[in-house]
Amino acid sequence: MRRLPVLLLVAAVIILLLSFGIRQSFGLFLEPMTDELDWGRSVFAFAIALQNLLWGLSQPAFGAFADRFGIVRTLLLGSVLYIAGLLIMALSGSPNGLYLGAGLLVGFGISGTSFSLVLAAVARAVPPERVSLALGLVTAGGSFGQFAAPLFAQGLINHLGWLTTLLVFSVCAGVMIPFAFGFRRADRAGQHSVSTQRLGEAVREAIAHRGYRLLNAGFFVCGFHVAFIATHLPAYLIGLSFAPMLGAWALATIGFFNIIGSFAAGFLGGRYRKKLVLSGLYFCRSMVFALFLIVPASQLSVLVASAAIGLLWLGTVPLTGGIVGQIFGPRYMATLFSIVMMSHQLGAFFGAWIGGYIFDVTGSYQSAWLIAIVLGFISAALHLPIADKPLRPQEVSA
Repeated sequence: MRRLPVLLLVAAVIILLLSFGIRQSFGLFLEPMTDELDWGRSVFAFAIALQNLLWGLSQPAFGAFADRFGIVRTLLLGSVLYIAGLLIMALSGSPNGLYLGAGLLVGFGISGTSFSLVLAAVARAVPPERVSLALGLVTAGGSFGQFAAPLFAQGLINHLGWLTTLLVFSVCAGVMIPFAFGFRRADRAGQHSVSTQRLGEAVREAIAHRGYRLLNAGFFVCGFHVAFIATHLPAYLIGLSFAPMLGAWALATIGFFNIIGSFAAGFLGGRYRKKLVLSGLYFCRSMVFALFLIVPASQLSVLVASAAIGLLWLGTVPLTGGIVGQIFGPRYMATLFSIVMMSHQLGAFFGAWIGGYIFDVTGSYQSAWLIAIVLGFISAALHLPIADKPLRPQEVSA
């Protein structure tokens, strides 16, 4: 069995660790920024919703750019946009500046450094029989940032304030630039692909595939869940009279157990049908959300629920990406997975925005939690009928 490309995997882990670790911490800025700048929560929530929407809408374009010009150039562009967005978010004192920095530029920056691009590049460069394991390893490694970044961010906010913390994060984001060059092996692998399809043909074929459409619908729900919790969980806990640090620990606990969950999802996806694992994951998410609302709130219950959510957090990513590559092959996986990611981010837009809107209207997050529970059960059902057989087995095995 051929070895995994270690240097590429390390670069992939670092990129995702920084890109998604920083993003995971944005919910910690909601309370201090809105209090100091005298904004409603819906202003901050809309900026994060806009970020997720633009991330999603631009994802197919970044995927096509990566398939055409290479993942290295794409990651460099995304890193620069990410840094610029963090700087503007920190230095702006108006809602429009927040929308430009945290919304537009960070949204494009995350799109250019996202899971869909990184995992597609990894899938091209590893032996086919080890793709699921490699995707799980990278997702798990990158998830460490979602554990460490919230604790790091809350500590800085407590001692230095939210503005200085964002400036520090912009410096951290700059570390992605040198690691982007670790993907040159993936670019070379893409140049030697055996596929004879054109990009447009591959996209039309995917859109006509019923399983691909169901995968898009299911990933919409994942985006809703992730954005709602990452944006509003810290504020929700403050509303229950807990200290702000518990919100940081909750997000960190999600990130830590996501390391375990992502690796487990990649492992299980290599042994069982990925669609069945995905269906079970969404079902369990809704059950955890429901129990979280029912059980009396305490520090212990919050951390236990966060651990359970973490186990089910981003295990969807290697499984969903694995199904896309399994059905359509690795040649245009960056574009095809990016389209699925667009659906994810449309869900994230509504998850972030609706949470803030419902709170401003009702003074409670209760209705938003109920929406998340119902959507999870729907997604669990949507994955069951997906036809996941390869359309061109010879290309997948090549």
